[in-house]
Formats: sequence, structure tokens, C-alpha cells
Amino acid sequence: MTERFNDLLFHYAQERDEEQRQRLDQRLWATYGAERAVFVLDMSGFSAIVERHGVVHYLSMVRRMQLTAQPVIESYGGVIVKFEADNCFATFPDSLGAVQAAVALNQSFAAANLLTRDSSDIHISCGIDFGAILMVDGDDMFGHAVNRASKLGEDIANAGQILITKEARDRIPANVGFRFDPQNFAISNIEIKAFQVLLGR
Repeated sequence: MTERFNDLLFHYAQERDEEQRQRLDQRLWATYGAERAVFVLDMSGFSAIVERHGVVHYLSMVRRMQLTAQPVIESYGGVIVKFEADNCFATFPDSLGAVQAAVALNQSFAAANLLTRDSSDIHISCGIDFGAILMVDGDDMFGHAVNRASKLGEDIANAGQILITKEARDRIPANVGFRFDPQNFAISNIEIKAFQVLLGR
């Protein structure tokens, strides 16, 4: 399927007729399009940890993150799309499941950190958006929601923070035990209306 996806992209890039390009665009979305909550997790402190303890030490922490993240994400209805460096990319059918998984992961790592040396403690940041994306073979995804979740999780959120877009927040029912602190960010010429997820009403 990846080969077919790339072939359609190539034809789109080479096509000069605007109507045909629109048809190819529609075909790509009809074949690969989906509406999902996009979840991006990033491990904090990469540069400092590698500088002090070496890349093998950090890679061992990345592996621990992966082994912890997968079952937690799946328990809330999420699907791992890929692990890439010290990031985890996943999708959920709804925003609430993504937020619940992010909260549970922060709690899981906080508990695990009580048993490890400070140099091995894992801290994460999470970004969540909801929207139309292109899902390719279940192991990659593209779209505005992917970009925004990545910006929030990797570039903006601090360790322990969960940031979600307004689009994701609007799909979460009231009275679910979370508070949402509104924030506005601008990064790479992209303005994002977002919320920090806080526990308690």
C-alpha cells in the first residue's frame, strides 16, 4: 500500500491539469483519509542526558519508554503508529482516550521514577490534536493534526505537560475530571489555540 500511496503522490506532483490534480487529491483522501485524535509523546532532556551519561544510557531509557507506552496507549483504545527516536506517535478514535492515556503515562513514569536513579528517570511531554489525516499502512500518518500535535508535544510542552488543541478539547465531554487551562502559541508561523490538561475540576 505504501508503494501505491507514493505512486499517487508522484502522479499528483507531475500532473499539470488542475482538475486531474483535484481528482488525485480526492482519491488519496478517499483511500487513506481518516478522522482521528493524534497523540505525540516526547521524552524530555535528551541533550543533557546524552552529554552526562552517553547515548547507550539514553537509548535504554527510550526502550523502557516504549515498553511502558504501548500497553497503556492500547488500554485506552489507542493504536501505536510508530516509535521514532524518543517519540511515540499514536492515534485514538476520540480525544478523551488520548488525554486519559497521556495522564496515565505521566502517572506510570512518575511511579517508576521512584524506583530509579535520577539519571534514569523518564519525563515526557504530550501533544494532542483531532482532525483529518492520511493513514498509510498503519505505520505512518500525515496531516495538519499530526503537525500540530507534534509541535505541541515536541516543541512547546514542558516535562509533565499535556497540551491539546481547541479541536481536540471540543470533543471531550464535560465533567470528565479534567480542567483545561487555555493557552495560545505561535511556532513556525503557526498559531495554535491550545489547552493544558490539569487534573481535577
